[in-house]
Amino acid sequence: MRRVLLGVAGTTLAVELAVGALLALRFRFGYDRSIADSAYSGLFHAVSAFNNAGFGLHVDNLTPYARDPWVTLPIALAVILGGLGFPVLLELLRHRTRRRLTGRRTWSLHTRMTLVTTVALLLTGTVLTCLLEWTNPGTLGRFDWGGKLLNGFFHSAMSRTAGFNAVDIGAMEASTLLMTCTLMFIGGGSAGTAGGIKVTTFAVLAAAIWAEVRGEPNSTVMGRRLAPHVLRQALTVALLAVGLVVAATLALLTVSPAPMEAVLFEAVSAFGTVGLSTGITADFPDSGRLVLVFLMFVGRLGPVTLVSALALRERTRRYQLPEERPVIG
Repeated sequence: MRRVLLGVAGTTLAVELAVGALLALRFRFGYDRSIADSAYSGLFHAVSAFNNAGFGLHVDNLTPYARDPWVTLPIALAVILGGLGFPVLLELLRHRTRRRLTGRRTWSLHTRMTLVTTVALLLTGTVLTCLLEWTNPGTLGRFDWGGKLLNGFFHSAMSRTAGFNAVDIGAMEASTLLMTCTLMFIGGGSAGTAGGIKVTTFAVLAAAIWAEVRGEPNSTVMGRRLAPHVLRQALTVALLAVGLVVAATLALLTVSPAPMEAVLFEAVSAFGTVGLSTGITADFPDSGRLVLVFLMFVGRLGPVTLVSALALRERTRRYQLPEERPVIG
């Protein structure tokens, strides 16, 4: 336990100090800010990024740096690393040391699933954001092609975890908001700073669907068979999360005249502890804000607590009930 805690603390400090130093240098020499202001702003945004908080020091968040890759890319890197989860980060560090000594690669299935799913979601989000917003003058339409790709990638990375924004979320197309809701609902890696149902839950469900489509008796991922109780846990977490978001959206619609896509976006953003907003949060009454606060707490603690409770309550029976096959679909 002591080694784990030291590893978590050391990794956190190393990433935050490295990203903070890069940002401080950029603020100092790229924007001619004072040394103290540059250092404070750089460290603040680095800590906020790695911990997936999404808080900025500007009223318009990171929109002043939308064209600056020396600010957006280090922040995106910190967000992605924080969103992987500490088990993955620690295993990657141990793997590097072990491979140097033994020459063998020994990544666990959890780490491989997290990395592959994270990369796939980042690429998918980037491509879809660029396609849907390429000509929108309120978002990507005002940039050249390099700026479009940069901000498409930045939005994809922020949507799943942190909540920084370099373009106006309220000016996005409804289709982009729906795509962003999907990314926010999935979230980041387990046992990390991100929210959502987690990427491994999404990967397990995708593997189960793929196995069913192919008629396979077992769900397999990267040469490993998934245990049935893992599938049940993933399905339980996902369905309860869907039910919670739907119920919260209905509650918010009763107290807000905003369109449904905007209200749904706020609800999913709160559940995923992302923090992105279309700009209607301030218009909610106190009851609506309490719903969002409740979603944030449940979204951050719910999946972890639920899976732990399910694992602790798992028990065997001395008998089996008769099997039936109801009609599905």
